[in-house]
Amino acid sequence: MDGVDSAGEAAGRMSRCSVLGVARPGATVLVAIALLCVLGATQAATYKWVDEKGVVHYTDKIPPEAINKGNVQLDKYGVPIKRTEPAMTPEQRRKIAEDEARQQQLAKDRELVDRRDRALLATYTVESEIDLARKRALSTIEQQVQSATAYTAQLAKRKADVEQRKAALGDKPVPPVLERELANINAELGRQDDLLAAKQKEVVVVNARYDADKKRWRELRAATEAQMRGAVPPPLSEPGVAPTAQK
Repeated sequence: MDGVDSAGEAAGRMSRCSVLGVARPGATVLVAIALLCVLGATQAATYKWVDEKGVVHYTDKIPPEAINKGNVQLDKYGVPIKRTEPAMTPEQRRKIAEDEARQQQLAKDRELVDRRDRALLATYTVESEIDLARKRALSTIEQQVQSATAYTAQLAKRKADVEQRKAALGDKPVPPVLERELANINAELGRQDDLLAAKQKEVVVVNARYDADKKRWRELRAATEAQMRGAVPPPLSEPGVAPTAQK
């Protein structure tokens, strides 16, 4: 129903009320009936809504096809008193859900950074302690490298011995046990080579982590000291490598 129809219905109600007033004698009855008619006309809600073609409608109720389009409820003076937003599309709901998930992840990341910062300050009281911790970590790796290197040297000697025995056989068939021993030695040599390569990469990672620890520790201490002096603390950079300090 559009605005013209609503006005027509209101006029019809008033006309019917007028007929009822004439049918009942007495001024009191006429006044009562007229008051009821006015109240009935003024209490009817008016809704403003827009269809899919952009046409604005004014009706006393929302048609079924416009339920999800959103509307504005107007009072008798045409002043908006209530706004109903359009129903969200699946794409809009998906975007809102993604935004909420992203904000939650950002909050988790921020909490993780704060927790690591607290651990970093609690673990190291002076900068030299970070260098000492780095030295200990690298020393452990170095011991593992030395052990693997010594074992590799032993394997190389065993391999040379097996190959010498194999060569001494000349044209004779090589015993299966000798072939298996040589295969096992080669396999173990490959594992040790992989271990040594992994330890070299680990050294790079450890140095990067402790470098990041030291840089972050300096920033946090500077910010703490600035706050103690009542000064504006310098901005903190976003940590790129996870600190090694743990609670």
